Amino acid sequence: MMTAIFTLPPHPLALIEGSDERFPVGRIFCVGRNYAAHAREMGKDPDRDPPFFFTKFANAIVPGDSTVPYPPETANYHYEAELVIAIGQEGAAVATEDALDLVFGYAVGLDMTRRDIQLDAREKGRPWDLGKNFAWSAPIAAIRTVQDGGHITSGPIRLTVNGEVKQEADIADLIWDCQETIAYLSRFERLLPGDLIYTGTPAGVGPVQPGDVMEVTIAGLAPLKVTVGPREAAFA
Repeated sequence: MMTAIFTLPPHPLALIEGSDERFPVGRIFCVGRNYAAHAREMGKDPDRDPPFFFTKFANAIVPGDSTVPYPPETANYHYEAELVIAIGQEGAAVATEDALDLVFGYAVGLDMTRRDIQLDAREKGRPWDLGKNFAWSAPIAAIRTVQDGGHITSGPIRLTVNGEVKQEADIADLIWDCQETIAYLSRFERLLPGDLIYTGTPAGVGPVQPGDVMEVTIAGLAPLKVTVGPREAAFA
């Protein structure tokens, strides 16, 4: 019998609203520029091109009411408020009209971004990984199940920093809505229980500093509150 040479950290788990059970996180897929106004502020054409995706490690998640350290190698650490889809059923090449059958629930999330690293990579035609996929970059509030609250197709999404509104839009403003996003992604990758899809952020992204408190709300979902802490001593 083979034995592992060391023990990995516990598998990442997301909270489920009103339950002692937890949602085991497998993969995190993120949709880029899925609100027209945000596409414009990033200098891109908001025409309805097919969606594109980037990924984060599962261990990038962090629950609400947490303090996350200011990440290394950046001076431009940005918030991006997002609706998150939690996948509960397997599906490949799913028809749009059947896509919502895969959904376990929805949550409020943040796609934290090292913007200077991301933009430098974009300008050089390189992958965004170091700008997007890093520790504590995917905060997520408790997941509200479809059984308890139905599907999310509209409703206000809002982010404040230290009580000041920075992002405000409606989920109905998504260029590609939830069922379209799920169906499109499932053409390229078999979706599995435990997958999370961060659906994109509205306009108004901007930087935060140590000590700042971010709060994100989406109508009908548990709110998300995250405090930015100092950079870890090892990276100072």
